Order: sequence, then structure tokens, then C-alpha cells
Amino acid sequence: MRVLHLLSCRGWASDAYWAARVCVELGRQGHEVTLCCREGTDDRVIDRARREGVSRIETLAFSGGLDPRADARDVRRLAAWLSTVDVVHAHRGKEHWLAAVAKVVSGARAPLVRTRHIVQAVRPHRANRWLYRRTARVVTVSEAIRRQYLASGLLSPEQVTAIPGGADAGRYHPGIDAGAARPGGPIVGMIGGLRVMKGHRVLIAALSALRREGVRPRVAIVGRGVMKDVVRRAISREGLEEQCVLGGFATDLPAAMAAIDVAVYVPLESDGMSRVLFEYLAAGRAVVASRVGVVPEVLTDDRDALLVPGGDPAPLARALKMLVADSALRARLGAAGRELLVERYSGERVAARLAELYRAA
Repeated sequence: MRVLHLLSCRGWASDAYWAARVCVELGRQGHEVTLCCREGTDDRVIDRARREGVSRIETLAFSGGLDPRADARDVRRLAAWLSTVDVVHAHRGKEHWLAAVAKVVSGARAPLVRTRHIVQAVRPHRANRWLYRRTARVVTVSEAIRRQYLASGLLSPEQVTAIPGGADAGRYHPGIDAGAARPGGPIVGMIGGLRVMKGHRVLIAALSALRREGVRPRVAIVGRGVMKDVVRRAISREGLEEQCVLGGFATDLPAAMAAIDVAVYVPLESDGMSRVLFEYLAAGRAVVASRVGVVPEVLTDDRDALLVPGGDPAPLARALKMLVADSALRARLGAAGRELLVERYSGERVAARLAELYRAA
């Protein structure tokens, strides 16, 4: 099939990663896929997409807000493209609207598909009713987001499909060399942006509780963001400086994941597609995760990972204590998580399901 993906992101967010991953995987399966990005985002989006392996890239203005001139130009170009593709797939509201208008203007029959990457209610007002009458299918990255769509009444259950996952099982795998043997016991790692909802303070509270019990694992907190100073002060306040390292931004994520033994994923609320969780699984790391968002939809406690309540440091401390002390448990969970990812949630599997959805549309 000939597929056109539309992506208006200004920066490299989870939806940009998802779009790039499925473009690459669909291409590997023999489809002709083009990713259309926002003009002027070369260093923030387009170059990253190319590094992910996307080879066919176009640009449109995708101007913020309502911009009659720029929007009209985009609609004209889209109307011309729609006659040359089999499916058009939008990832955000801006391009969704532009593609719907272009379909009306051109009379093209190519079905319009939308991916919803975030947990946010979809309002069934008149404009959205017009938009979704021209939308053949919606893909959501979790079942919770799918339920939000169904509650809006804008689409039938058959038109909304949850397809979680998308990690590159070839890039993230247990065989990556983590370097020389590391003395001092297993390393606990948390990789992700330093933001309030990611749960860094819950991890620090759990580590503080373990410290009082005499359990002091080494910890690597990898990422950057607005909470950096808050996290640093919390580590200092709890007396954890000797065992915790703030690693900053990781340019080589597979290597960073290979260097940890216990992976922590404890957001306080839904994290949308939960990209890093699926990469942990692909890398074969033993995972402890909070039961929020996609986690309880895809993971089973003590089979694929250890699951804990969101926002509660005490159960997290208990789970970390178990994983740090038990190498066999780490190995069992890591292997099970990798197997689950490859069988159901790899980028290859996501793209195959997406292709089936396109054919149905």
C-alpha cells in the first residue's frame, strides 16, 4: 500500500517516535510510506526521523492555530497527494483537520486514519462530529484512550482499535554489551524525562525507606527536564548522594538500558504510549511498574514484571528489595518481558496490525 503519515510536531515527542517507528516497520513489510513533517523542524524532528530509518519525508507548513493562507496551501497540496495514496494517517488535530478538508475538496477515496496518543477526553461537539464522519478508523495507544473515544459516541466500536507498543526489538535486546563487569551489585535505573508525573519523588521516597533498612542499591536516574533541581535536592535531603547518580540525557538509550539490572517505570498517571516501558521489555530488563495507563492492560504481576500501586513508595520499596536481592527473579522477569514484547508489542507487530486496519478501511 501507499501510505501518507502526517505529523505536525514541533519537537521529538512520543507521537513523533510512534509515527517514525511505524513508518519504518511498514516500509520493511513492503509498503510505500511517506512521513510528512512540519516545515522548519529539521533538527528537532526530521533529522531524528531519518536516524530512526525513515527515508521518504515531505513537509507542509502545519502552522499553529488557524492560519488561513498557510492552511489553504497545505489543503491544496494534500488534495493533490490524496489521489496518489491508498491511506492517509494523521497523528495530531491540526493535520487531522487539514486532511479531512482536503478529502472533501478533492473527493479522494483514500481513507483517513487518526492515532490518538494521549489520555484526554474527546468532546462530541458539532465540529468533531463533522470531522469524525470523515474518519474511517482511529488507533489508540492504550485501551483506556479507546474507551474515551467510545464514550464520546463519535465512532462505533468497530472503528476504534487499541494498538499498544511499538519498541524496536532489533535495536533494544538483551545481547547488548554493557561493558566491563560492574562491582557493587545490581543497578536500579529509571530512564525518562524529569517531570512531576514520571514519579521520581516516589522512587526517592522508596529508596529512602530501603536505606533505613540497610538496603542501598546503586541507582541511575537518566533523563533531563524541569524537575532536575527538585530531584537533585530530594536525593540530597534523603542522604542518597553516594548511591544515586543523575545521568542526564542519554544519547545511546540501548546502551543505557543494558547498563541497568532493574528498570523502574512508576508514572503517577497515564503516560500515553509508555515508550520507555516497552523498550525496557525489549531490552530484557526486570521491570517494576506502577499500575497506571497501559501497564495493567499489557503486563501481569509476577509474570512479566512486578506491579505496584501508582504513587505509593512502600510497595515500590518492597518490590525493589526483592529484585535487588534475587538474581533469578530478575532473569525470569527479564526473559518473560522480552518474550511478551516480541510476540505482541514490537514495532513489527504494531505495523502488521496497522496494515490489517488499513486494509479493512
